[in-house]
Amino acid sequence: MITRCQQGADELGLSFRGLHAACSAIERELQAGTMPGSVLGVLYQERQWIYAAGYANPKPEQAHASPLSASEETLYDCASLTKVTVTLPLILRLIDEGMLTLSTRVSDILPSFGQQGKEEVTIGELLTHTSGLQADMNLHAHGWTREQMWDALYAAPLVTESGTEVIYSDIGFLVLGRLIETLLQMPLDEAADSMIFEPLGMNSATFRPLVRQAACAATEYDDATKGHLSGVVHDEKARALGGACGHAGLFATASDLLRYARMWLRYGLAPSDGAAEATGGPLRVVSQGAVRHAIRCHTAPIPEAYRGLGWVLKGDKMDASGDWMSPRCYGHTGFTGTSLFIDPDHELAVVLLTNRVYGGRSTSVASLRARVHNALTAAVSG
Repeated sequence: MITRCQQGADELGLSFRGLHAACSAIERELQAGTMPGSVLGVLYQERQWIYAAGYANPKPEQAHASPLSASEETLYDCASLTKVTVTLPLILRLIDEGMLTLSTRVSDILPSFGQQGKEEVTIGELLTHTSGLQADMNLHAHGWTREQMWDALYAAPLVTESGTEVIYSDIGFLVLGRLIETLLQMPLDEAADSMIFEPLGMNSATFRPLVRQAACAATEYDDATKGHLSGVVHDEKARALGGACGHAGLFATASDLLRYARMWLRYGLAPSDGAAEATGGPLRVVSQGAVRHAIRCHTAPIPEAYRGLGWVLKGDKMDASGDWMSPRCYGHTGFTGTSLFIDPDHELAVVLLTNRVYGGRSTSVASLRARVHNALTAAVSG
């Protein structure tokens, strides 16, 4: 690890001490059994470096298969990173293109949503988790059809008055995903491919990667299949709804997510390395105005709530940036043990991918995220 970290420090222009501290924190959690494997991606001043450790799949179900080590090519179930990596930029694109505004009522596009007090809920309220929708719903355990699940979701009442409280809601982003499909008249995964992944050169990012199952980090043991999930989305709602949803379903490598982070650090421009031109996608993925608006606080009147559009901001109760990232940093986490945090003041982005649910849902990487972010931010100043 020492040699690898020294190479990384030289490549990035960061201090060896900070980079080594971040990797050592990961190694300690691997030894403690918090997760079987991890991939760390660091982007600093347009230079990137990736460190992989442990196992993507310690015990593959295939007969006589050897343990699969974590690597730069490992696809991780990103869980709720889907919200900010797929749904958020697609909504911003629709606003850029004059199809929506933040004040557009959801019921104007999805009339069935406009019941049980939800008639006036807006796009902006869904993005900031201030709609008043409940956090979650059990849609998967009733044997319902896809349409029955949507009917139940649309019929759910608000649990608090819109705009008065932040309730982090999968349901809100499920609805945003459905809204995107309705406006674009295409499935969410196809929209993500053509409007986000291809322009940014996110060549491994995908939904439902069953054909590349061997490249995926395994997650939780599934009683129904008598094996660990691999290449199948961990979130039960997303699984029941087909695997590609507005709140979960994305699988990606650390490199994919660093390319996405680079776009945000460039205020909406695709990386200037030829990937965008080669795929025929636009150079600008979202407008500079959209980026600036998305990363400012929209929830200031609500106590302990610092939310951008989609993003978690510094000081929010769900902030995982640690102590040293700047007040302008923003990011998001995923239930499976993933995170992406971006600090424009330090020109730094950090991707931490783990499969911490491999052994069940009791382990946490919350402390690890903070320690890794602290060490890497410290590395910026040497």
